[in-house]
Amino acid sequence: MIKNTFVVGIVCLISFHASAQKINEPQNAPTSWSQPYPPFRVVGNVYYVGTYDLACYLIVTPKGNILINTGLAASASVIKENMEAVGFSFADTKILLTTQAHYDHVAAMAVIKTRTGAKMMVDEKDAGVVTDGGSSDYELGKHGKTFEPVTVDRLLKNGDTITLGNMRLVMLHHPGHTKGSCSFLFDVKEEHKTYKVLIANMPTIVTDRKFSDIPSYPDIAGDYAYTFDAMEKLSFDIWLSSHASQFGLHTKHKPADTYNPEAFVDRKGYDQSVSELETQYLKKVEKK
Repeated sequence: MIKNTFVVGIVCLISFHASAQKINEPQNAPTSWSQPYPPFRVVGNVYYVGTYDLACYLIVTPKGNILINTGLAASASVIKENMEAVGFSFADTKILLTTQAHYDHVAAMAVIKTRTGAKMMVDEKDAGVVTDGGSSDYELGKHGKTFEPVTVDRLLKNGDTITLGNMRLVMLHHPGHTKGSCSFLFDVKEEHKTYKVLIANMPTIVTDRKFSDIPSYPDIAGDYAYTFDAMEKLSFDIWLSSHASQFGLHTKHKPADTYNPEAFVDRKGYDQSVSELETQYLKKVEKK
């Protein structure tokens, strides 16, 4: 406990120093990242409240709500409106989580944390990047600080649980895309069925450099290998991911569709996606 408190204190100091630097959110992002999208109920108490492609998930509990990912900085108001559109209060957000510490998933975290008082919990390997606004990221750090730094309230390790109300989420460490990329696995109870839901961070490769040319992340190749092996072994019913396009949201759901969680039961699609990404990884590793 003392060690954990000390580490959180250190990242808070980093966050204070980073706050003095200018934020440089890349302006060449795809329009789909900021394009509004009607929020909807995915399964049980899980709602999609993100944009057309940047997936943000609201998990509702009797003790307050959990928000996973926020998209770009300008998405804060979009998320608030989407939460209210599906019947929930922005102020009831109690926990903030992210699948990866890149600006397209955490850029609105700081303002949402300030407005709601929610606690930020992050994979310990991404904590430094979260608290310095992305400037220490092994690849996107070349842009400097790309989002407002966020104070971390809890560091998470592989297999740790996040509990709120009747929900218990397990964090799965899936590094490579970032040092602390992660996924979340949890049960959602319907009236006649319980679904095991996976919100996955897909291990796409973000760098054009050879892995051997990244001195700030010497374990990158091994981390990707670990992640592919771990993801191939997972058991679940429904899978979602950090980007809507990655899990085929727009072929599985249309804005006018009625509630249908079965549309997101897609093990074949998941396996195919992981396999394709692993093939890309192996080709990159094989290049000399």
